[in-house]
Amino acid sequence: MASREIIRYDNSPLLRLAKILTPIFLAVYLVWTLLPLFIMVMASMKDLLDAFDTPDAGDWGGVAMFFDFTPTLKHYYVLFAENNFGVYLFNSLVASLGSALVAVTLGSMAAYSLARMEFRGKKDLLFWIISTRMAPMVAVTVPLYAIFRSLDLVGTLPGLILAFTTFNLPFAIWILKGFFENVPYAIEEAAQVDGCTRFQAFLTIVPLVAPGVGAFLVLCILFAWNDFLFATIIGSGGAKTLPAATKELVQPQNIDWGKIMAAGVITTAPMIPLGLLVRKYLVAGLTMGAVRE
Repeated sequence: MASREIIRYDNSPLLRLAKILTPIFLAVYLVWTLLPLFIMVMASMKDLLDAFDTPDAGDWGGVAMFFDFTPTLKHYYVLFAENNFGVYLFNSLVASLGSALVAVTLGSMAAYSLARMEFRGKKDLLFWIISTRMAPMVAVTVPLYAIFRSLDLVGTLPGLILAFTTFNLPFAIWILKGFFENVPYAIEEAAQVDGCTRFQAFLTIVPLVAPGVGAFLVLCILFAWNDFLFATIIGSGGAKTLPAATKELVQPQNIDWGKIMAAGVITTAPMIPLGLLVRKYLVAGLTMGAVRE
């Protein structure tokens, strides 16, 4: 029997090149990602004169001027004391959490039904559901605004939650359907043999797909938190959120960059710890159901 030749790639030129380029790429990507956040935080604690104080042309040593300033929190104080950013922060929290809970609750039940039941037109129904998510938000904003205005939902938190759910729910059904399909049907059969109803059997497998449900809950919160179009049109007035309120800080006569940077920090700060907190479960949840046995 001919001996098999073992080929080792440990010392191949491509592998050595990859080992050299990978840290360089990661370092560049890290700087590219974190530098805007760093500049935003620094600018939010500077006076207007310090923010626009630049070194002379060719004076590379003047980069130290970027760090030479007296920190101040007056921009944050003005936002909450005079610009009602406390109310806008509350609106963002309620709208994003509310729409995420509604989308995940309704989406999990619809996804379970589509994963377990067979009926005529099921594929067409699935395509119709995801097609509503494919439509650009701009294309449906005017019809939704007309419907919400006739129902007196414009400028209200329930209306904004419903608007966010309109785009989150189809995505939830499609994503969660894959999670339920990955759970063995024998678990529900055993529960029904023990006397459980179909809904009770559904509740027995919800903990098994908890990582996926939790991951998508975080995604729904992020989608709603960062939304600008619906927050500006549907939420105008009493349900204004942080992105819409930040846009109003840009005035034709004057642009207060200090307050804009502070508003950016307020908008970004709650989502970064949330992403770091659930990153492990987010990866596990989004890859759940990707491999079928």
